[in-house]
Amino acid sequence: MRKSRDGQAARIVSVAAIIAVAVSTEGRREIVGLGIGPSEAEPFWSTFLKGLVKRGLKGVKLVFSDAHDGLRHAITRVLGATWQRCRVHWMRNALAHGPKGQHTMVAAAIRQAFLQPDAEAAHQTWRHVADQLRPRWPKLAVLMDDSKHDVLAYMTFPAPHRTKLHSTNPLERLNKEVKRRADAVGIFPNEASITRLIGAVLLEQNDEWLLQCRYMQIKGMAELTPPLIDVDPAKLPPLAA
Repeated sequence: MRKSRDGQAARIVSVAAIIAVAVSTEGRREIVGLGIGPSEAEPFWSTFLKGLVKRGLKGVKLVFSDAHDGLRHAITRVLGATWQRCRVHWMRNALAHGPKGQHTMVAAAIRQAFLQPDAEAAHQTWRHVADQLRPRWPKLAVLMDDSKHDVLAYMTFPAPHRTKLHSTNPLERLNKEVKRRADAVGIFPNEASITRLIGAVLLEQNDEWLLQCRYMQIKGMAELTPPLIDVDPAKLPPLAA
């Protein structure tokens, strides 16, 4: 995305745009951060999260994302929050361990854990399904053993919120719009130009969310102590340069 110069030679450097979306104590979605850098590196993630904390983000209880080791470690060290692995992406990885003809059956068996009323029942069902699949698909069973807590972390939260906490799917529409606008430019002269363009897209989306109904019910938010997010968006500096 970025074009830099080294003496007289020009080179193209690929970077990632990292977007942080949170839910306030009022149950509204808010875009709280934008960073540009290498998405796999833990130092980048730590710096990014520390920047959010410095700007006023606190009381975070759960962070859900794709499976990036660097991000996972940074979440634990900087925010002290629980990490939720995106359930949708995990399922794709899990099904890769079995033949395509059996994907529907395997997926249906695993989803039984997601239908349970509470975390304890979900964990019991997960272990039972893993043991059932172990003789035919030992690698899949091992994956389930190793990732149980990461995939089922959201089950400890209020039931009304769970459908919006287990995957990154709610962010896909925003990500697609950012990608569409960035692809139209192609190559950016520097990181500041990336921040200006993507920041403008994020500000538009944030304004739209403020006019919509609450993303999560206030009654359910009240069950979380301390609050899920305790930050005043009006005090945060602008995202766009």
